[in-house]
Amino acid sequence: MASSICVDASLVLALLLPEELTTRVEVLWQEWLDARVEVVGPPLLFAEVTSVLRAAVFFGRIAPEDGEGYFTEFLSMGIRQVDPPDLQQRAWALARAHNRPRAYDAQYLAVAEALGSALWTADRRLTRAVGHPAVRWVGDDSETSGRPAAPV
Repeated sequence: MASSICVDASLVLALLLPEELTTRVEVLWQEWLDARVEVVGPPLLFAEVTSVLRAAVFFGRIAPEDGEGYFTEFLSMGIRQVDPPDLQQRAWALARAHNRPRAYDAQYLAVAEALGSALWTADRRLTRAVGHPAVRWVGDDSETSGRPAAPV
């Protein structure tokens, strides 16, 4: 395996549920597959994606059979769960360092930092809020490819 990158729930959901950035995420995901990049995320990723898909079915935003299909697709994406023993401490410190009110998003950044990889997101607000060099927004035209960044 050449390298790894961390993804957050917004990126995975943009891949599963069509939205404005879906085409960009599809291209990026294919680049990662072709380059044999390992895609990882904290345990929170799996809870968030599962919860959003279930809510979309419950509230009628997607049909139940579509929800089942998206959920099955998510589980087959091959994203490796990474749960460093100090994940919560790292997330707390990062949330504090970036003056964030909650530590949810900091868990993704903590995993990226622990692995020395980039964190890719479809959440522009997160990218602006933390201003961390490891965070890459899929909609940024300055990102010429999804190749993993040099370790941070």
